[in-house]
Amino acid sequence: MSYRTILVHVDPSKRTPERVALAAQLAMTEDAHLVGAAMTGLTQFIYQCGAVDPSAGFVTPDLSFLNECADRALAGFTAQAERLGVRSWEARRLDDDAEAGLALQARYADLVVLGQPEEGEAGPGIVATLPEYVLLNSMRPVLVLPRVGRFEHIDRHALLAWDGSLEATRALTAAIPLLRRAGLVTLAVFQPSAHNSVHGEVPGADIALYLARHGVEVEVSERPAADDIGEAILSLAAELDADLIVMGGYGHARLREMVLGGATSTVLRAMTVPVLMAH
Repeated sequence: MSYRTILVHVDPSKRTPERVALAAQLAMTEDAHLVGAAMTGLTQFIYQCGAVDPSAGFVTPDLSFLNECADRALAGFTAQAERLGVRSWEARRLDDDAEAGLALQARYADLVVLGQPEEGEAGPGIVATLPEYVLLNSMRPVLVLPRVGRFEHIDRHALLAWDGSLEATRALTAAIPLLRRAGLVTLAVFQPSAHNSVHGEVPGADIALYLARHGVEVEVSERPAADDIGEAILSLAAELDADLIVMGGYGHARLREMVLGGATSTVLRAMTVPVLMAH
């Protein structure tokens, strides 16, 4: 199990170089193909429905501005990929909005690298709910980098949030290439007594054995109940000095969680280390 194609979002954000650097490091480590994708912000449906005639003179300046923004971002990606020595890479400019464009491109990648949106930052391709949208509409794992901090490596200590759900199973499976290289892996099971039918007699034992067969040794940690699981995950990550969190995103009650808040929303809003999520 390995990553063969890694997709990284390239936009005008000041944090894009940090995102590209980590994606490039993962691509070189995994001998994977790196794709830098920039969206112009012009949704394809504008043309399909005939709302805009691209040949009309009054829209030309706007189209040129959006194209230039995407091209500048991709020029930075190209220079960075060459400087870092990425062996296999390509830059893609797409006439689409960031959400739909990335969700579509993600179908052809093993991992999608995104950034936590900057508060108050605006520009083509910068969307406040982008990680959530791609997570829910691509069926691919997303690795989200926080808006602050430096994350050149994420192979020291990984924290796995395990609740036995389908989403957590997908996340842990998708993270195996990263977990194999981690110096330490902690698998946290919160209030296992409340989910005996999922965890079995020894909480965490089955998934730990599964991961061990993939070359990942874990330390299982049973945690007490928490009113806010998202906050509990973030607190434990800080306590362990983890440099990666792996968890499922938006489970069976995803509509309720998206409207009222929940672990996924909490972690995406307040993360301090990169988070790999799958849905």
